[in-house]
Amino acid sequence: MPWFPVKKVRKRMKLLLLLLLLTCAAWLTYVHLSLARQGRAMRQRQGHARDGEKLTSVTDARGVRVVPSMQRVADSSESREEEQAPEGQDADEQFPVGVRKPAPLNLTHQVPTWREEYKGQVNLHVFEDWCGGAVGHLRRNLHFPLFPHTRTTVKKLAVSPRWKNYGLRIFGYIHPTRDGDVQFSVASDDNSEFWLSPDESPAAAQLVAFVGKTGSEWTAPGEFTKFSSQVSKPRRLMASRRYYFELLHKQDDRGSDHVEVAWRAYLPGLKFEVIGSAHISLYTDESALKMDHVAHVPQSPASHTGGHLPAEEPSADMLRPDPRDSFFLTPRMEPSNLESVLEPCTYAPTYVLKDFPIARYQGLQFVYLSFVYPNDYTRLTHMETENKCFYRESPLYLERFGFYKYMKMDRREGEEEEEEEVQRRAFLFLNPDDFLDDEDEPLDSLDPTKAVTSRNRHSSRSSPVLAASTERKAEPLASHASPPRRSRGLHWASHPLPLLLGRAPPPHNAKSPAKVYVTRVRSRPQASPRSPVWPPLASVLLRARALPKVQLRAPRPQRRFHRPGPGDTEPRVSPSPGDPQAHVPDMNSSAALQPVTSFLSLSQMSRPQLPTEGEGKDKGEGEDRAPGDEAESEDSEEDSAGRVLGRWREDAINWQRTFSVGAVDFEMLRSDWNDLRCNVSGNLQLPESEAVDVAAQYMERLNAHHGGRFALLRIVNVEKRRDSARGSRFLLELELQERGGGRLRLSEFVFLRLRGAHTGGEEGESPEPPPASSTRPDGRPELCRPLRLAWRQDVTVHFIVPVKNQARWVVQFLADMASLHAHTGDSHFSVVLVDFESEDMDVERALSQARLPRYQYLRRTGNFERSAGLQAGVDAVEDPSSIVFLCDLHIHFPPSILDSIRKHCVEGTLAFAPVVMRLGCGSSPRNPHGYWEVNGFGLFGIYKSDFDRVGGMNTEEFRDQWGGEDWELLDRVLQAGLEVERLRLRNFYHHYHSKRGMWGTHSHKGTHQEPV
Repeated sequence: MPWFPVKKVRKRMKLLLLLLLLTCAAWLTYVHLSLARQGRAMRQRQGHARDGEKLTSVTDARGVRVVPSMQRVADSSESREEEQAPEGQDADEQFPVGVRKPAPLNLTHQVPTWREEYKGQVNLHVFEDWCGGAVGHLRRNLHFPLFPHTRTTVKKLAVSPRWKNYGLRIFGYIHPTRDGDVQFSVASDDNSEFWLSPDESPAAAQLVAFVGKTGSEWTAPGEFTKFSSQVSKPRRLMASRRYYFELLHKQDDRGSDHVEVAWRAYLPGLKFEVIGSAHISLYTDESALKMDHVAHVPQSPASHTGGHLPAEEPSADMLRPDPRDSFFLTPRMEPSNLESVLEPCTYAPTYVLKDFPIARYQGLQFVYLSFVYPNDYTRLTHMETENKCFYRESPLYLERFGFYKYMKMDRREGEEEEEEEVQRRAFLFLNPDDFLDDEDEPLDSLDPTKAVTSRNRHSSRSSPVLAASTERKAEPLASHASPPRRSRGLHWASHPLPLLLGRAPPPHNAKSPAKVYVTRVRSRPQASPRSPVWPPLASVLLRARALPKVQLRAPRPQRRFHRPGPGDTEPRVSPSPGDPQAHVPDMNSSAALQPVTSFLSLSQMSRPQLPTEGEGKDKGEGEDRAPGDEAESEDSEEDSAGRVLGRWREDAINWQRTFSVGAVDFEMLRSDWNDLRCNVSGNLQLPESEAVDVAAQYMERLNAHHGGRFALLRIVNVEKRRDSARGSRFLLELELQERGGGRLRLSEFVFLRLRGAHTGGEEGESPEPPPASSTRPDGRPELCRPLRLAWRQDVTVHFIVPVKNQARWVVQFLADMASLHAHTGDSHFSVVLVDFESEDMDVERALSQARLPRYQYLRRTGNFERSAGLQAGVDAVEDPSSIVFLCDLHIHFPPSILDSIRKHCVEGTLAFAPVVMRLGCGSSPRNPHGYWEVNGFGLFGIYKSDFDRVGGMNTEEFRDQWGGEDWELLDRVLQAGLEVERLRLRNFYHHYHSKRGMWGTHSHKGTHQEPV
């Protein structure tokens, strides 16, 4: 027997065992990775029979598991292709590296009981008034998939409601007639998706066919093979089973809306046929359920695939994080520790309208805006492609010439003479009512025309008419203006004068070119085709009268031109002596239509009013044209149309053109007047130097009083309300570090009184002189603590909301309020719902089940009345020293809403009317597109005692109508001596919603707006 080293093996037994374990672990890892690559799990939930047949569980009508049936296992390559990630993305591509995967979706695994009488129809959910043509737009809807506008059924998988801006979700079961391989196809206008489950479970649904992803794709009815994605791969179906399906469709406001699903046996030559009632059945019966019952609604990968996407860059600056959003969570310094920091002073601003008579709805003109530091980015910069009102320029001017007037083009040698010639042509803005404001904007050079200088140079070479007119620039103007011509709106002057200010210009040399004064105009109606054409003038004086309109193209004169040859120096024009148009170039020629000579006509035409190619031609034009001039006329018309529509000629492009520009702060042009015309501008910006100076002065006094205990970490927020007569009120919000302690929040009102200003007493009599310490040694004003201007952090806020038949919005509102409570931990607020006999849900039960700190339910009978509902809700509040916030149901609140309401409501002094951003159709808080509701005051916070003192809501006048009750309340609040703080709040949105079928549609009396 050979020798075996038993002793050595015993000594190294542990090492051998360890080596064996490592080998097994490596082998198991290799097997696991190999199986994972093939898309198979190590532990399969279902067993396999012989010949690759998989045992699939089948559930009967009672939900009891019965004998499993046989189903051929699909090929692994086909399985991997069909089990693709939603929206055509890989599972790994949906959540890139560094992006945390969301929580598992709440998919429906347990299906409801199915009955035989469900056959012949399927469930149909409609989501109305939602823009966009892609299915992804439908998934952005706040109420998708649980809360549709309409629940109904359909008897065929071919639907065409002939409507616009809606989305459909059709779901149910498909019942095959025979076993075999089946192909599906979907056709629609616009996009659609067809999902099919391998069994009756919604959780296993897979995307098998779709039309488009972007919203621009569509098909004609019955066009089942236009896109490769329309037709599915063959699917093995059995007649003894039913299969869950889901059809999603999105339609925009264009096209012939339709969606249909067809199938065919996987055999050559067979055509697709629409799936009819004989092969479909309901998922469940919803006819007896109310709109807030959503437990039965299936949730599948189809309805959730667009819900969790990778984090994208915010489309608006307002969506970026800001310290203001969470500063309310920082502990606040006790107000008792701050009472002796500043000297007390009476607070009585001059803009308060106590007992001042104002006309109805005139209170809008007496609401002023506050300045904010640092920038809160509430300016809707992403919406300024559609609305440029922030720049306070004429939309017509910006449409035609953009911002070229803010640019000073760098001149090269030889260009000065041409630039001076351009300056001599004054642009006439004839109607003073067209000016947006009284501003004088003299320019030494007209920058918009500089952009086309090179084009003018090339055009002048080939246009002797223009050359002749420019050579006559030295002729006296009196020869054409004698006798003096007077129109209804302008008067010729012998010297160039500014258009607006009316002050005399400085003396200048007669040979120097006249300056060009450009201002802004509003868009006007289309110019009359019979208006006269004015010759170019050196200067004009504006009168407060109307003027005849100027046409874009003058009628073609009865004279002929020919294309000049290389040797021509003068035009072949033979006007009669004394012809008033002898010095006026032909407005239909290519040279005359360049922007230098036709700016007047162009500036009074908006883009939709400009004629297209071929318009404006006289019927007899062809008869008056010489045969040899036909080619020239066509070129002239083409060139003219191109210039009118704003296209540049290639010879006008100068890639080496440079310019100079200075820093422009457009914020300095704004005032604290409540501009009701511009709804994309944000809060007014407070200069940094002023905010830092006030904060430094307060910190100096604070540390002098507390012995240097606090250090300033950062200035979080400063709000200023300006009073040019007495001083400015500031709301200081500073983050401080206490010595030996933690971080604290300082949020207090201070007043910076002007030097020598007198502050009236409570009754407006015996003004109080400023104390001796009201100014610093350097003469600048010093801070003081305004009396009766301190806000309370623990005051209760009551949200008053009237409702009627708005189940989906009530559920969403209660969910938002519960989320607000969970996020902030603030229990000092309540929800008061005033229900006008809602029939689509049990409002009281939903309110009791919501996780709110406190609530009240009030039931009223009759038609919906917003004023009466708000008044009833306020009357239910017992504490007069609490805040009532008159609210709406369709609001998305930021987490800091409670703190914002408390800070800007002071009993007896201050009320709060935040500006909400009204989202547009198809827009959501994650992708906000819309405008600030600068006219609406329906969202209003005020102390109950002040609300009762001003008389509450006007329930008599606004009993059977809505719109205007907010303005009427504002008038009485201002006349009671209260200030109204008006600020745009970050992440504060009004959801877009359908107005059809709502409570107020039939009773709208043509008032100014719907309530916010």
